[in-house]
Amino acid sequence: MSDPSQPAWTPQGDEPGNLWLARALWDSGGIMFGDFDLGATLGSPVYLNVRRLIAHPWALRRIGELLSDETRMLGGMLRPTIAPFELIAGVPMGGLHAATAFSLSSNVPMIYVHPSSQIRHVAEEIEGAYYPGQTVILVDDLMTRGGSLAETADLLRSAGLMVHDAFVLIDRGAGGVERMRREGVKVHSLLTLEGLLNYLLTRELITEAMYAKCLTWLESVREGER
Repeated sequence: MSDPSQPAWTPQGDEPGNLWLARALWDSGGIMFGDFDLGATLGSPVYLNVRRLIAHPWALRRIGELLSDETRMLGGMLRPTIAPFELIAGVPMGGLHAATAFSLSSNVPMIYVHPSSQIRHVAEEIEGAYYPGQTVILVDDLMTRGGSLAETADLLRSAGLMVHDAFVLIDRGAGGVERMRREGVKVHSLLTLEGLLNYLLTRELITEAMYAKCLTWLESVREGER
């Protein structure tokens, strides 16, 4: 039986800081190129499957550590760019694993909301111990337009919780940051899609043609949000 604490795939390098996530996704097969439909966003040339990492405890642990380090750094600045928080809320379903790893690494309690298909009423929608007036930071794996984050923030606020910040592993750069800003939530990310593509290009893992195709698509999505 293989050791679950070790990678089942062989990383080709231990990149510093948040670039580790880019390399881990690539090495685990979590980045695919083709023609994908992402909800309302059609024809994406790149698909990110962050959930490929949840099968590897060591990778989840590293994600939790990165989130802890980032929030600690942002909160410890002379002019903090993230509000103090007392709870971590995983956004269903993609954010639950990252939120759990973050909670374990930071020793901050976690709550989560049921997927929308299971919604009944507020008292039953939120799992975990909380009380009105506490501040929650949202955690999700990917953000495109911010729909899941906005829905989760609204639900938590309806229960009397305060939501000022959200952290996503990867921001696709498709208008989610702006939408959430209008909702009163500041979004932070470990990586952006553009930054991920830049990394892949500099490491010669993708061609310049594929890089250009992805950036052209990304710009068209941004134009559509204006």
